[in-house]
Amino acid sequence: MSWKKQFEKWMGYESLREDLREELMKFANDETYLEDSFYKNLEFGTGGMRGEIGPGTNRMNVYTIRKAAQGLADYMKAAGEEAVSRGVVIAHDNRRMSDEFAIEAACTLGANGIKTYVFSELRPTPQLSFAVRELNTHTGIMITASHNPPEYNGFKVYGDDGAQLVPNDADRLIEMVNAVENELTIKTGDKDELLEKGLLEFVLEDMDKSYGEALERVVVDQELINEVGEDLGIVFTPLHGAAQKPMMDGFQRAGFKKVHVVEEQAVPDTEFSAVTSPNPEEHRAFDRAIILGDKRDADILIATDPDGDRVGVVAKDTEGTYKVLTGNQTGALMLDYLLSKKKADGSLPDNGVVIKTIVTSEMGRRVAAQYGIETLDVLTGFKFIGEKIRQFEQTNEHTYLFGYEESYGYLIEPFARDKDAIQAALLAAEVAAYYKKQGKTLYQGLLDLYERYGYFLEDLESFVFKGKTGVETMGRMMESFRNEPLKEQAGLRVKWQEDYLTGTRTNMINGTSEEIDLPASNVIKVVLEDGSWYCLRPSGTEPKIKAYFGVKKDSLEAAESQIEQLKDAVLQKVNEMS
Repeated sequence: MSWKKQFEKWMGYESLREDLREELMKFANDETYLEDSFYKNLEFGTGGMRGEIGPGTNRMNVYTIRKAAQGLADYMKAAGEEAVSRGVVIAHDNRRMSDEFAIEAACTLGANGIKTYVFSELRPTPQLSFAVRELNTHTGIMITASHNPPEYNGFKVYGDDGAQLVPNDADRLIEMVNAVENELTIKTGDKDELLEKGLLEFVLEDMDKSYGEALERVVVDQELINEVGEDLGIVFTPLHGAAQKPMMDGFQRAGFKKVHVVEEQAVPDTEFSAVTSPNPEEHRAFDRAIILGDKRDADILIATDPDGDRVGVVAKDTEGTYKVLTGNQTGALMLDYLLSKKKADGSLPDNGVVIKTIVTSEMGRRVAAQYGIETLDVLTGFKFIGEKIRQFEQTNEHTYLFGYEESYGYLIEPFARDKDAIQAALLAAEVAAYYKKQGKTLYQGLLDLYERYGYFLEDLESFVFKGKTGVETMGRMMESFRNEPLKEQAGLRVKWQEDYLTGTRTNMINGTSEEIDLPASNVIKVVLEDGSWYCLRPSGTEPKIKAYFGVKKDSLEAAESQIEQLKDAVLQKVNEMS
């Protein structure tokens, strides 16, 4: 159906919500707006769906939420009565319409005879993941758009292990969602009637208590925290999001007493009015935390993103200036500390494994190897780390020790199965306490690691493509890098080109190739002869291509020079196509 026909269908629907009708009327003469709102159905991908809030089939609204929830209901029915009887748990963050979308999903599922447990207040993604396991539900839903701008929201689906659905399961769900023909006429239940029938139940305090008790297992060295925790100055900001309550509870349980909150960012706010960017990957997110850190002379600054699955860390450099650490740097610090402590107390298992994504720094592999620990690579997306944890539980072949990705996502204890900023913040604070006891800052600890393992440096560039033409440009760009491989980059020969869509790793020097034992994914990674690399990957949730870069040198200056040369070489080709 053309976008014009879709628009006419919506406008002709007598029961269309009045606010959405008024919005469409306001743009009735703006064909660009209307085409982008209706030219396709909002894509339900392997991680769920995410998009701008507004009227239309390509927007987040009550009707597209109902469609997603109806598809999930059909998916559960197809799985059998046991799946239906276990039900669904739903949580939401602070975003526009998040609470309403949570209830809409619950009422749609309830109309299908499926019970839902809904968090009565906003709570972070890792707590939703935990609740799936705690309540033994068949699936979970998180209403969030993570760290996207205020006009976005999303719908993420979790399996019964608390991890996001892996490709095979996600593909079946996607089929069910796409099979729902008319999002406007989906049957929904009445909230009060569902409550009375027991098909809707609000949860909060029991889940808070259970999750808080689980957080206590994240502490590695309680004696260290007892000794240093009262003196370690911490500034924390949830960036207006959902992590405030469980994070402060976690600090208290662990024994960190000197925690200062950025109060103006501790209030849930749909517009993120007191922060320049609600993304801890961006330095601007720490503007107010740094001001408070200077005032309180804090040792470490911590920011969690709106749905509480990513965490950013800031520490003082050698000159006393606050330095924002990258996700890779924070991961290396936590990993080295964790493994060193386990080795010291004899709890490091022989079959232990660290899991990272293919775009995460190779420094993690180097750290793990120092302790005799294997590192496994998975595709980008924390669901693949969750999938490996589940496999380990089934086979006992490996013991999970730590999982992380460069985009500020970490999981220490697998009582949750998605990245958990609450856990990671507690461990980062403990690592800061460890170095403070030695008279060092966390950043000085990072410099110590560079001296031991080499100077690993990474960077990321994103290219945004809006609208229908943007999708086409993204496709052409990926095909160009795939079909016209370069033999040289930044003055170095290309040694390997890895195409994760075809599952082949090709030696560009001698022409030989080998298989990549990972699921098919539209990702290309190029490794140069000195081990430097870059990787191109279209985002699964946003209209952008991400370009990742990584190098290792003997000094920080050499690493900075090499990564700039590598970026320039790649960006030149990208700009030629944009």
